[in-house]
Amino acid sequence: MEDSTYEWRGRTGPLTIVLGPGVFTPTHTTLMMADALEINPGDVVLDVGCGSGVLGLVAARLGAARLIGCDISKAAVDTAAENARRLGLSGMSEFHQGHLFDPVVGVEADVVIGDVSGVPDAVAEVMPWSSGGPTGAELPGEMVETLGPRLKVGGRLYLPTGTMQAEERLLEAVRKVFGDGYMHPLAVREFPLAPPLARSPAVQHLVDEGTLAMRRQGTRLMWRLTVWCCTRT
Repeated sequence: MEDSTYEWRGRTGPLTIVLGPGVFTPTHTTLMMADALEINPGDVVLDVGCGSGVLGLVAARLGAARLIGCDISKAAVDTAAENARRLGLSGMSEFHQGHLFDPVVGVEADVVIGDVSGVPDAVAEVMPWSSGGPTGAELPGEMVETLGPRLKVGGRLYLPTGTMQAEERLLEAVRKVFGDGYMHPLAVREFPLAPPLARSPAVQHLVDEGTLAMRRQGTRLMWRLTVWCCTRT
């Protein structure tokens, strides 16, 4: 497979990014995350699960002083580095391959972008997304629980959660780390569930058992996406 290109029309765009083989196209979540980012001059930004690198590169274009991205996929790491080069940002950015924070031990960031895969296995089997575990909360929950000193005191974690995962389970992990008073929803939107997911018996089972909280609107199932800013104290 060859690289493809994608026209990013979100924040700081338009700009053309490359997508290496197997690297996911930005989604509604990516666009909402980009709109939510608050970047101060001099910020060190850590983009975990960076994919194409677009969110970290938006942060760089908003004034971050240093960008560190990491992803378990070598194709994603190579793609993010190429996109940084194309945008003239190679000198202030670096990208590393590995699981969550494993390749960035020693980094202390002002901002962590935590858009890691958070859909259940059953959803990932139908749509071209990576699984976040049986309920979709396992991988992002691990990310939050292992954040540790990667985020400075006073630093901000930008985190998407949604009802297309066991959202309350994930939020409970976030509360244990940050506390209720330091979690602020910045944006909330609803989207129709894609028809292939609505037709999936495995996804319907997750809805029926209450793991996924969908709202019916006419003939469609709707899911809710929330972008949070969580501040380390």
